[in-house]
Amino acid sequence: MKGIALLAVCAGCVDGFTGSNVQFDFGAATFVQASPGTMPTAADQIPNNVHYTLYGIHEGDAGDDLFEIARFEIHRVVDLSSPCFIDVGEHVPHPGLHVSQYAMQIGIDTGITDIANPPADATEQQKIEAATAIQRQMNVLALASDMGPKAVTSASTASYLPVAPDCNGEPNLIPPPICTDDASNALRLQMCQDAWAADPNLWEGTDRVLTEPLSGTTHGYVDGINPIDLAPIGGAQFFADTALAGLDSYAVYWQYDDANGDGVPDFPDPPPADMSETGTLVFFGRPAMPTRGVLHVHLTSPLSPTLLADMAIFADLGDDNVQF
Repeated sequence: MKGIALLAVCAGCVDGFTGSNVQFDFGAATFVQASPGTMPTAADQIPNNVHYTLYGIHEGDAGDDLFEIARFEIHRVVDLSSPCFIDVGEHVPHPGLHVSQYAMQIGIDTGITDIANPPADATEQQKIEAATAIQRQMNVLALASDMGPKAVTSASTASYLPVAPDCNGEPNLIPPPICTDDASNALRLQMCQDAWAADPNLWEGTDRVLTEPLSGTTHGYVDGINPIDLAPIGGAQFFADTALAGLDSYAVYWQYDDANGDGVPDFPDPPPADMSETGTLVFFGRPAMPTRGVLHVHLTSPLSPTLLADMAIFADLGDDNVQF
């Protein structure tokens, strides 16, 4: 392996764009990142402080040249363990409230703790609010389950501040989810919004509108099923400034972030025995003969036969008779 070069990635296509559009279908078994501040606890999880990189490869007798095409992460759309999985906006009744506490808080607001036996003086509006909150809780639990959607997202080296041990309002710690008083909600909201403003690529999903995260960019989804309505979901895309023609193969690696900016990945202590400049190879494939100018790449994994992905590359959007 001779070296790694960079290809700039843009968020969208503009007039005169002559780069490439890369469309991905990641198989359902694709690794998802652990919750912020936690270690992986399942076979399909990788650490939180990592990112994926899609490389194009020029193969040669003296070694391979890797060109970075896109950097991304994969997260659960709903992560109840995230300290910033909160309600945001003027339309929500409790801005900054951790969504895991929403149904309970609406029950307190309406005085309806048992939807089947509401108080005699409960209004119809209160009954609707209580029932809607319970349904939202059920949806959130389904989305957060092992069958819940995995989002392909922007990549960030940022992280949240630690979570406080109690509700005493420590200024440099995020209040834990169980703290639902106005002061805790306001402090949690401010700290999360500060983190998102410091790095707009820091991704945080929401159950309210799956395609509009609280922060960061959603490039698409890993193939799967929406557990709420059983509709199939999947597909992600990236735009590269350079026309991706003439590459011999493609690979996706995951690698630890470089949060301190010293040019070296932030390996755990002790570092993994197989640490490398590129990280852990997850997918690899070679392009098939193009169909109407579209390259097709079937990617397999050395880690597991269940890890599969397919990629379509519109290699030169400046000379494209397929999309335009």
